[in-house]
Amino acid sequence: MTAPTFRDDPAPDDPADDDPAQDRSGPQVDPLAALRAPDEPPCDVFLTGTVFLDIIFTGLDQAPVRGTESWARGMGSSPGGVANMATALARLGLRTSLAASFGDDHYGEYCWDALEQGEHIDLSPSRTVPGWHSPVTVSMAYEGERTMVSHGHEPPQREQPSPDLPPRSRAAVASLAPGRREPWVAHAAEAGALIFGDVGWDDTGAWDLAALPDLAHCEAFLPNAAEAMRYTRTDCPRRAAHALTGHVPVAVVTLGAEGAYAVDGRTGEAAEVPAIAVEALDPTGAGDVFVAGFVTGTLAGWPLADRLAFAGLTAALSVQDFGGSLSAPGWAEIAAWWRTVQSLEGQDPEGLRRYAFLDALIPAPLRRATAPWPRRRAVPTIGFRRSG
Repeated sequence: MTAPTFRDDPAPDDPADDDPAQDRSGPQVDPLAALRAPDEPPCDVFLTGTVFLDIIFTGLDQAPVRGTESWARGMGSSPGGVANMATALARLGLRTSLAASFGDDHYGEYCWDALEQGEHIDLSPSRTVPGWHSPVTVSMAYEGERTMVSHGHEPPQREQPSPDLPPRSRAAVASLAPGRREPWVAHAAEAGALIFGDVGWDDTGAWDLAALPDLAHCEAFLPNAAEAMRYTRTDCPRRAAHALTGHVPVAVVTLGAEGAYAVDGRTGEAAEVPAIAVEALDPTGAGDVFVAGFVTGTLAGWPLADRLAFAGLTAALSVQDFGGSLSAPGWAEIAAWWRTVQSLEGQDPEGLRRYAFLDALIPAPLRRATAPWPRRRAVPTIGFRRSG
């Protein structure tokens, strides 16, 4: 399958520090508006995890070399960790609830305000922990890749939020780990939530699906190609996706530069969507944005191929700015991309047809907008003192 390459406004080589303002203009889009009912759950998606303060350096010509000093042309700070996915979900119009611990330092205060006030994420299940400092990640982006250094401590057990009885929701995102069972996942599933299972690298080397007890509660499982093949003992990510449907209804395998492949084991439907070729500035959080896009399409009832295409599009847009959470696109960015790729000559007709479903999703005001390509950037510092 040939990847459709869409030409758009390229991301800047050097993300400027001179405009920390966030563009939140334009109408808000509710992708679930037609499904809303008086007795609906109070939130669309629930998730829990660790919030980091991310400090991102960009514009590096190469990886730092031991014994030398490197200067970065760009820098940004933003909430990271589970905040990446929470922000991506909220910006796509889903009512998002997050249970996390926040430090009572300036970093924690900044992250809380950015998520609650800036992104309208429900933090009622979260807690500020007295005397606990926020976890921090420093990320260095160069040549489309990243190197990260993190530091943090577990908050005291008595001070951690207890999501064992999570708020009723349409969906929840669970981070699966070998040998770990999270009681809240079963409670959420029993209450009717669709569980989307994310997973990381298995440091134990066992790659045993039986060691992921919460997989049994999942509606969808979303590993990357390497993870999927190791878990299924296969040598092809597409065969791995089919094998995974013996354990979970929907298997989605991300294929990196090749796109993504998904199988619905209940219907036998399979879909593959190529990746969108873009100039990647910073891949931080792209996987979280992909999951958020797929969750959005699933809750809205879109066809499997449209869900994959939308997830891939949102992930592609996110890597063109730096930072994890604050690079997640909203509907204004999606509309701007769709307007742009349709207006340029020489586009791949097949690729344009693949994304034609966006016409029915993007509101008329956003389709007609002529404002410059909107950018939401991580800010270079936690905050400036107010004069006067």
